[in-house]
This record gives sequence, structure tokens and C-alpha cells, in this order.
Amino acid sequence: MATLQDYRDERLRKLAELKELGINPYPAKSYRTHMAGEITSNFDEREGDMAVVAGRVIGIRKFGKLAFIVVKDNTGSIQLFLHAPDVAELQPEQGIVGMKQLPLLDTGDFVEATGEIVRTKTGEISVAVKSLRLLTKALRPMPTELTNKEERFRRRYVDMNVNQDVHDRFVRRSKFWQATREFMNEQGFLEINIPVLETTAGGADANPFVTHMDALDQDFYLRISHELPLKRLLVAGYEKVYDIGARFRNENYSDEHLPEHVAMEWYWAYADWEKGMELTEQMIRFIADQTWGTRQFTLSDGTTVDFGADGEHFPRISFVEVLRDHFQIDVFTSPIEDIATKLKEHGLEVEKQDNRQRSLDKLWKKFRKTLSGPAFLVDMPTFMQPLAKTQPDNPELTEQFNLVFGGSEMCKAFSELNDPIDQYNRFLEQQQMRDSGDEEAQMMDIDYVEALEYAMPPACGLGFSERVFWSLEGVTAREGVPFPQLRSEIDPTTLDIYPEIAGK
Repeated sequence: MATLQDYRDERLRKLAELKELGINPYPAKSYRTHMAGEITSNFDEREGDMAVVAGRVIGIRKFGKLAFIVVKDNTGSIQLFLHAPDVAELQPEQGIVGMKQLPLLDTGDFVEATGEIVRTKTGEISVAVKSLRLLTKALRPMPTELTNKEERFRRRYVDMNVNQDVHDRFVRRSKFWQATREFMNEQGFLEINIPVLETTAGGADANPFVTHMDALDQDFYLRISHELPLKRLLVAGYEKVYDIGARFRNENYSDEHLPEHVAMEWYWAYADWEKGMELTEQMIRFIADQTWGTRQFTLSDGTTVDFGADGEHFPRISFVEVLRDHFQIDVFTSPIEDIATKLKEHGLEVEKQDNRQRSLDKLWKKFRKTLSGPAFLVDMPTFMQPLAKTQPDNPELTEQFNLVFGGSEMCKAFSELNDPIDQYNRFLEQQQMRDSGDEEAQMMDIDYVEALEYAMPPACGLGFSERVFWSLEGVTAREGVPFPQLRSEIDPTTLDIYPEIAGK
């Protein structure tokens, strides 16, 4: 049975022969004029036209003076029909290969064909080739199928070629962020990119990555959130701002979380959480419409989610009431021992460094799994949210809402805290939690407190990550990104081919 190295050796032989013929197997220029999908979907209008098509070879058949090559581009595939008397012979200086050189081509190669758009006797829409150019010689064969998850993730470029559903997913992922950007721009928001490297990691409860900047001889953190720099822009006088980009949280992989992922946050001056909820309803519906063309979804666990019609409001769920009604816990007065007992009753882990905030959050997440949504979680205790304003009639609760669907919180938003003294005191509380062993508690950011002393207008802010996309797409986090991080390793065949890299 032939091995990968056997196939590669044979292709290297063909590559050498092509070069001996004077053909450049890797030219820089292509003259393509038509896409495959354009021809097949508009054949009646295009029939008889001359076209130049290009793409990857996915099939070759040769029968005497006839040959059929199927090529695939980003829009679909099309057949190349070659009749020997009509096909140009070898012209090395132009990179043109004739019928005699077809045995030097393989599946996986990229070619360019010039010819007339026709329908063959069997009814197949084709390009009747007048000349054929080699654009790229492939040294490894593209497999016809790929199902092993580890292999798919390590060679995602192969996965996307072989599995059309994977290819199409990342087209939708692009549309997802395009729709997000389009919605924000239409609402009058200004996209302003902010730094990834920060002296203080803030805006979320997460363990940051640490790096070192040689120029300043100082450690920096990869941002865990976009929040605090964007709110500094509100201090600067901007009224509607957002940013889309990567954020980094030094945590384990799960079906819903990745250490690196794309997220978006917006901040809206002179708006409160009520306006924020209305904008969020509009936003998620717009994104669903533009990305999938529907507002009704069946998630990977069979849960159905319907984002409803324009103008309809999502129901609200009280954090305080959930803990009281389903776990008999008062979030403010129940002793930490009683909360720990409830955690054990429901099979949840009790850790030594668990504090009130973490323990209550575990209970909520247990209940959250039962919610299909969409709904807004409200009534978050002030001690659990250091960056939000409190409710006027109940200072123990914040003006925060989280969009919940599919058993997860997908968006977090609140009326932003802009009292510098209050903010400073809440940072102190968070720093005490951090000093007590909670690595995800927020750091003191005195520069941000200083910014607030120059005054930030009342505002609402929201953040969500591409977990919204993963959930509605019905895939895990790793399936939902093009190139998930994996432990570095080199394939044994590659080591045999390139022995110089051994030990690198």
C-alpha cells in the first residue's frame, strides 16, 4: 500500500519533469475572468462566451483524445472538457501544458483553463478548453474524506477543502461579524480599535496572559476585555464607540470557552440599561437575519431558540429570585456554609478558595442550563458586579442584564458605574478577593479611577463574544474557529521528509 511519502515522491518526479520542460510550476499571474458558480448559475446567458476559469483540480479522467478535469473554486466546481485537436500544445514560456502533459497533473493542483462555455452531449455545463495552464503543483494529495477530529484541527486547511460544511461555517462566521459591524455603524457607533497590551487587565473576571515588553522593560497583560479603554473614550468625549477583536483569558478549553476568541463591546453615552436591552434585542435579530436568514434555531443539544418578531421584548429573570426559589438561598444573608451545602447537594464542586460570589454563580449556572431563552437575567447583586450602577430603589442590586439562551449567558451589559469614589471602593473589594487567592477577581486600575474623576457621562455598555455564533451554529468552541490552538507537534512523515527540523 502506497504511503504519503510514496505519493509525494511521485509528485516530486512530475515536478522535476515539468521544470525540465521549461514550465514554471508556480507562476505569479492568473488571468481568470469567470467564477465557476457564475457560469453554472447563469449558463443561458453565458453559453458561447469565452471564459478563463481557475481552481483546484478535484478530478481527472482521460479517454484517448478526450479528457475531463473538474476544478473547484470558492463558488463551486465546473468541468473542463478537453478535445485533443482543439487544445493548444505545450508552450513552456506561457506555462501552457498540452494533452501529452496531462499525466503530469494531479488532483490538488491548481490550473487555469481558457475556452468556450458549452454544454456537453451528456448535458454537463463545461468549458471547452483551448489552452490549459498550470498555476500550482501540489506535492501532497488532498484526501477525499477527513473525519478524525485531531487531524481536522491540525490541518484545518485540508478540513475546509474536504468538508464543505466546515468551509461554509467560516463564511457564516465572517457574515456574523460583518452584520455586527453593519448594525453598530447604522446605529451611529464609531469603531475605534484599542490596545491588546495593557498594564492592568480589567473589565472582566478572568486570569490574564502575561507578556514582557523589552522596550519598556515592563510586564503587560493581554486584554481580557475591551471595556475600560472604551469607557476612557467616553471620558474623551466620544458618545457611541465599539471595538471588535481578539481577547485572551488564560483558562482551560471547554465546549463554550477558548483562551483566545473574538469579541465585541459597545458603549453608549446617555443611555441606560433599559435602552441597552432594546438595542440588544434589535442587534441579535439583525445578526441572525443577516447571517442565517432565520430567527429560529435548534442548538446542538436539541434546544430551540426563537428571537421573535421586531418590537417583542425578551422576558426577564431575576438572579435573586432564582437563588431563592430554586435553591432556598438568600444571596445577601445566607451563610457561606449554607451555600456550600447547596453546592454539594447539587453535585457542584466546593473549592477552598470559593467565596460568596463564586459560590452563588455556580448555583445560578446550574439553573441556567435549564433555560432555552432568549431572556434577560437581571437583579445581579452589587457585590458581584464592580463596574455597574446600582438600581435607584435597591442599591444592593445593579442595573445589569445578561442575554441568556441555550443554557448560557451570551451577552453581559449594564448601566456603567461612573462615580469614581464608588468605583475605587469596589476595586478595593475586588483586590481583597484577589489577594485572598481569587486569581479571576479584578485588579485595581487607578488610572481608570483617575479618568472617571475627569467625569464620564451616564452610559450603557455591552459585550459579547463569538460564543453567540458557536451556539447558534450548533458547534463547540474549537469547531467554531478556523485554527484552534493545539499542543505543538510535528507529524512523523514530515520529520522524515525534513530531517533538519528534528529537535527544533
